[in-house]
Amino acid sequence: MAIENRAAYHHYFIDQKFTAGIVLVGTEVKSIRAGKVSFNDSYCYFEKQELWLKSLHIAEYAFGNYSNHIPTADRKLLLTKKELKKLAAKIKDGGQTIVPLKIFFSDKSLVKVEIGLAKGKKLFDKRETIKDRDVTREIKRKYAL
Repeated sequence: MAIENRAAYHHYFIDQKFTAGIVLVGTEVKSIRAGKVSFNDSYCYFEKQELWLKSLHIAEYAFGNYSNHIPTADRKLLLTKKELKKLAAKIKDGGQTIVPLKIFFSDKSLVKVEIGLAKGKKLFDKRETIKDRDVTREIKRKYAL
């Protein structure tokens, strides 16, 4: 099961992808299993040489009690030092950001986040992407019959 951020591919060119672990509490994991995640305006930022995920909305667990989690809390991402240094250098150059692309469960049932080093698209780039997608869809439809 994977929950994807389709809007990220519409708004950004994705240069590189990384898989990161994420620090969560129990009710957050249960909500993710239920598919209650929203990527609206979520992004990653560096604070004290650590990577944090901001504005990822994980809905409160329906059967949670007083110890339920805060839906839009900042969450720490777990990457190797080498990957963190590489991302920090790319961000420092400017013009790029880090956006979450997908949340999924690994083979060991751990929650993972796929993040991408992204560069923003202009309006004409977005139109071109839509046009290309429509053309390929028409070609597939035509030759599928």
